[in-house]
Formats: sequence, structure tokens, C-alpha cells
Amino acid sequence: MLRYKEKRWDSKRMLDSGGMPSSHSATVIALAASIALQEGTGGPAFAIAVVLACVVMYDATGVRLHAGRQAELLNQIVCELPPEHPLSSIRPLRDSLGHTPLQVAAGAVLGCIVAYLMRNSN
Repeated sequence: MLRYKEKRWDSKRMLDSGGMPSSHSATVIALAASIALQEGTGGPAFAIAVVLACVVMYDATGVRLHAGRQAELLNQIVCELPPEHPLSSIRPLRDSLGHTPLQVAAGAVLGCIVAYLMRNSN
């Protein structure tokens, strides 16, 4: 995606985690919505897809978001170390890991739209 701070295209961001919208949320919601549209909501496939979607979205806003915030703080601490410190030259940790609830919700809406459009294109 476009990196607004650097004003340049960064193709690695397309496959990276974090950002708006959550592609993981969009994918699992599109799966659940597609199953619901194709088979209905009463079957085991839909139940499994909903549980998978809940786990993925909870992980994105919980564990991975907080791990990213911790990485951001650790990077800041390492930057403030004196140059002679043995840890001052380590590579920064990735801090764009998780999603805010808004990013997850936007991904979920996108997933529903994709499932609906794919259903109606047939």
C-alpha cells in the first residue's frame, strides 16, 4: 500500500499484517457469508466458519495488536540506548502486527460485500 509518511509505494505492505482494512477478517467473513448464502446458516460448515472468523478477528484485535504495541515500545527503548550498548544495533521489531476494532470491522464489511458480489456474479 502507499506509505503516507514516505509518500512512496511499498509492495511489501500488500502481504504484511496490520493496516486498514483487515484482510484476514475480510477473508474469514467472506468465507462464512459465502457458506451462509450457498448452504444457509443451519449447517456445520457455517458454524465452523463462524468460529474460525471469531478466532481470527479476536486474535487480530487482541494478541497481535498488543504484541505490535509492545514491539513499538521495545523499538523505542532500543533507539534510546547509547551506541556502545550491545543491543543498540539490533534490527527493529515489526510493530504492525494487529488491527484496531475499526480495521477489523471494515474488513468484515468488505468480506460481506465480496461474498455478496461473488454470489450474484454467477
